[in-house]
Amino acid sequence: SRPARGSSGKMAAPMRGGSPGPEPGAAPYGNFPNYSRFHPPECRVSLLPQGLLRSLFPAAARPLLGLDVGCNSGELSVALYRHLLGLQDSKSSPEPPGAGKELILLCCDIDPELIQRARQSSPFPASISFASLDIMDSRAREPLLSSHLERFGRSGFDIGFCMSVTMWIHLNHGDRGLLEFLAFLASLCTFLLVEPQPWKCYRAAARRLRRLGRNDFDHFRSLRINGDMAERITQILTQECAMELVCSFGSTSWDRSLLLFKSTGANPEGAD
Repeated sequence: SRPARGSSGKMAAPMRGGSPGPEPGAAPYGNFPNYSRFHPPECRVSLLPQGLLRSLFPAAARPLLGLDVGCNSGELSVALYRHLLGLQDSKSSPEPPGAGKELILLCCDIDPELIQRARQSSPFPASISFASLDIMDSRAREPLLSSHLERFGRSGFDIGFCMSVTMWIHLNHGDRGLLEFLAFLASLCTFLLVEPQPWKCYRAAARRLRRLGRNDFDHFRSLRINGDMAERITQILTQECAMELVCSFGSTSWDRSLLLFKSTGANPEGAD
């Protein structure tokens, strides 16, 4: 999928191919320019039950705040928003599955070009905002996320989305980076929906880089967190990040699990 960044402490500019349609391996942070064409958003959102927000937040009267990390050019973010609020493709009003719920979604990605495209094509600019952000740069993320939360008088997000992002964080930042990333999201979100890439995707990403004659990912050969990544990430979140696995919504056609976690110390309404 979607974001990540370089292995140094500095912001790393995403690499682009010279041609109009760059080879997918030219996106070492998952910032593929046409991602939704080969992993359609509908294949993910169709796994999520209708009325999910209503079941997670049955009595929430205020707007729910969502954070989508690694949003790419926003197609999946918009699809999630539509599905969670029960909206059809037309600009209709919410249908019963999302009745009474309002969702404010902040979406971020490391690639400013993809963010610009997302802003230009968003059908819900009042409810979905897009920001260019390296989520692993604490100096950049803290002011952005804090200012957004302060606008709503909140200290955290009701629900976070981490869709095919964990591998790119892991490859570019190593085991320690993955642990830091998951702990950060767990500390910030009452619920967290994660779609981890399986280990075979790590090998495929490394092969793509090598085919382009580029250096391997700095951490690929030294990763100790490996194997069944859905299981490993579940263990990290439940054993080290004070979250519990609420539900597994099954797997996409490309063999990625959709896992929903909840903070064990959180009020189910996401109240502070």
